[in-house]
Amino acid sequence: MSGDGTQPMPRLHKGPYEPPDADGREPAADGDGARRGRVRRFWSARRVPAGVVSLLLLAGVLFLLYDLVSVRAGRPGMAWRHALARGLATHTAGDAVVLAGAGLAALLGLWLIVLAFTPGLRGLLPMRRASPDVRAGLERGAAGLVLRDRAMEVPGVQSARISVGRRKVRARARAHFRDLDEVRADLDAALGEGIQQLGLARTLGLAVRVRRPKKKR
Repeated sequence: MSGDGTQPMPRLHKGPYEPPDADGREPAADGDGARRGRVRRFWSARRVPAGVVSLLLLAGVLFLLYDLVSVRAGRPGMAWRHALARGLATHTAGDAVVLAGAGLAALLGLWLIVLAFTPGLRGLLPMRRASPDVRAGLERGAAGLVLRDRAMEVPGVQSARISVGRRKVRARARAHFRDLDEVRADLDAALGEGIQQLGLARTLGLAVRVRRPKKKR
């Protein structure tokens, strides 16, 4: 509660604008849209890789432009260009140095292609959309903390570890009293209800393991 008596607004992760489908319709804003696969993941801006590649390209172009201007002005070309010309004249396509350079360039290009065609932001789970203009996401770590609190409310649970993935929630708990099957059934019910209350666009699976704590020697 703030000083003026109003409730604080929840913090949302607002993603970039999501274009309509091919038929011109906006993605569905209800739970059925999640089952139809219309609620998409958030896309990372990838500012760091894009900035590094842009700076490298800019530096290379300016370097070549400076050497070209120097040659046009009557000065001798830089030594690296003469060395590169001699190397290209003496090395064939089958040389180990040429193959290693080509392999490195291919791996770098493949990495950039993967970055361009994958969403990224694997730690952010899309939530169901209540409005076509707003997208909300929940961090996997925050979801794990919420579900851990739910697990600790189950009678008999001494400790719990919750791991939230993109498709499944894995819970490991230790029970210091009650039957393990009863604790596991209660955990299944409590965590299943907790997953539904997270409001995620895609319902996560659940795997629960319960065991006794190790006895002290």
